[in-house]
Amino acid sequence: MNCPLGTNLDGTQYKEIFCLYPALDIFYTKWERFYDPMPVLYWMQSNSIVPITALVLYVALITAGRKAMENREPWKWRKYLAAWNLFLSLYSFIGAFRTAPYLFYNLTNMSLRDNLCNDPRESAGSGSTGLWIQLFVLSKFPELIDTFFIVIHKKPLIFLHWYHHITVLAYCWHSYVTKSPAGVFFCVMNYCVHAIMYGYYFLMAIKMKPKWFNAMFITTAQISQMVVGVTVTLFMAYYYNTEDSDSCYIQKENNIAAFIMYGSYLFLFAQFFIGRYFKVKAKAERKKVV
Repeated sequence: MNCPLGTNLDGTQYKEIFCLYPALDIFYTKWERFYDPMPVLYWMQSNSIVPITALVLYVALITAGRKAMENREPWKWRKYLAAWNLFLSLYSFIGAFRTAPYLFYNLTNMSLRDNLCNDPRESAGSGSTGLWIQLFVLSKFPELIDTFFIVIHKKPLIFLHWYHHITVLAYCWHSYVTKSPAGVFFCVMNYCVHAIMYGYYFLMAIKMKPKWFNAMFITTAQISQMVVGVTVTLFMAYYYNTEDSDSCYIQKENNIAAFIMYGSYLFLFAQFFIGRYFKVKAKAERKKVV
C-alpha cells in the first residue's frame, strides 16, 4: 500500500496505522484519516482553566445534589442509566480498537526506552490514532455524569469513585498538554477496561447480567491496570534519570503525578476488592455457622 507520511500543523511527520497495517484500511473513515490534533492541543495548552472549572463545579454539584436528595425519593432513571452505560461501553470498544494496534506496533518495533521517551506526535499521538487519544482525554468530562446517576438514585458515593474521576481528568489533561510519551499505554488500558466495565453496568441496569459475569472480574481488571500503570511510571523514572533530557520527552512532574495517582488507585482498588469479595464472604460464612 502506497501511503504518504502525515504532517501535523507544527511540521511533525508520522505514519498512519492503516499504512502500517493495510488490512485495517477499510475500517477507517475519511474524517479520521490524517487527523491533525495540533489545533485542539494548542487550545488546551492555552485554557488550563477549563479542567479546573469543571472539577470545582463537579464537587459543588455533588454537594448540592446530595443535599437536595436528602429528603426525596430516589429517581427511577434506570433506562437512561442503561443507555448511558451502553454508549460508554461501545465508545470504549471503538477507542480500544483504534488505539491498541498502534501500541502493539510500537512495542513490537521499538525498544521500551523509545516507547517511553520518543515524541508521541511522531507515532500514536497523531493521525487517526491521535484523534482517539484526544477523544479519550476529552471524554473524561462527560464521564463525570456517572456520579449524577449515583446521586439521583441515592446510591452510596464512595471516596474511590469521586477521587478517581477528579484525578483522572486532571492527570489526563496535564499529560496531553505536556505531550507525555506514555499516554498511549494508559489510554489503551483504560479503553479496554472501560469497554468491559460499562458493558457490565449496562447489563446490570437492564437486569440481564449472565451468572458467569462476576463483578470480581471487573475489579481484577482494574487492579491489573493499576499494577501496569505503576510499573510504567517506574520505568519512566529510570529513563528520566538516565537519558538525556533533549532526547527523552518524559517530564518529572507529570511522572510523579502518574506514580502517585496509580499508586493510590492500586491501594484503594485492592482495599475495595478485599472488603467486597473477601470480608463480605467471610462474614456470610460466619452467619451460616451461627
